[in-house]
Amino acid sequence: MYPCEATICAAHYCPLSQGYSKDIIMFTAAEALPAATVVLLRQGSNGCEVLLLRRSAGLSFHGGAWVFPGGRIDPADYAAAASAEVTEAARHAAAREAREEAGVEVSPQRLLLFARWVTPEGLPKRFDAWFFAAPTDSHEVHVDGNEISEHCWIRPEEALAAQRVGRFVFPPPTFVTLNQLAGYRTPAEVLAMLDSRQCEAFLPRLHPIADGACTLYAGDVAYGTGDLEAPGPRHRLWITDSGWRYERTGSQIVTVESAATLT
Repeated sequence: MYPCEATICAAHYCPLSQGYSKDIIMFTAAEALPAATVVLLRQGSNGCEVLLLRRSAGLSFHGGAWVFPGGRIDPADYAAAASAEVTEAARHAAAREAREEAGVEVSPQRLLLFARWVTPEGLPKRFDAWFFAAPTDSHEVHVDGNEISEHCWIRPEEALAAQRVGRFVFPPPTFVTLNQLAGYRTPAEVLAMLDSRQCEAFLPRLHPIADGACTLYAGDVAYGTGDLEAPGPRHRLWITDSGWRYERTGSQIVTVESAATLT
């Protein structure tokens, strides 16, 4: 984490309760650290499955949450990529994290880049994460029992159902990604869908509400104004006491290139 000079207020996200506390606390603005995530796909008996890993409960960052394999981009990833481009280093970082966290080997060249997630400003730990997807035939998963305590192969629909009844806890990027992948029968269908569109940028803007928070993404009518009641297209995540809901209307996708105008 690289603190900036400014100190700002933010609603405090609590991953274990899957909501936002009502308290307003002070954070020192932090720079978003480059990171990479990979959504591993396999064919299950009832449809396409994704690999989810459970972070150990004692970890300070999303402890107890279920996530895709991923982590920070290291200097060695740039060396492995033989490139100064962050996306190429991210590709190698994602493959490395799959190997280190789950014991799954995947070639960096097979990874399909489909999203970029930047943690909202105002939170104490922030990442600028590149999301990849890749098929795998591996059924063997080995977690270290330290940082990662459990794993499961599961259909996105089943994972979302488990979250609704409190069995699974997800960070928002995992929850939104699972919603995007739900309903596809095969890894090939998922990859074709992701490959048919450009890499999408998610730069969330948090808005506390009475019973939780609403996270706005680019393309939402309220993204620039914060007026949650304004008529128009929706692209938002409701995180409330009664549950989580990803809402999206319209087909606009904000690409990584065009997202530069939003910051």
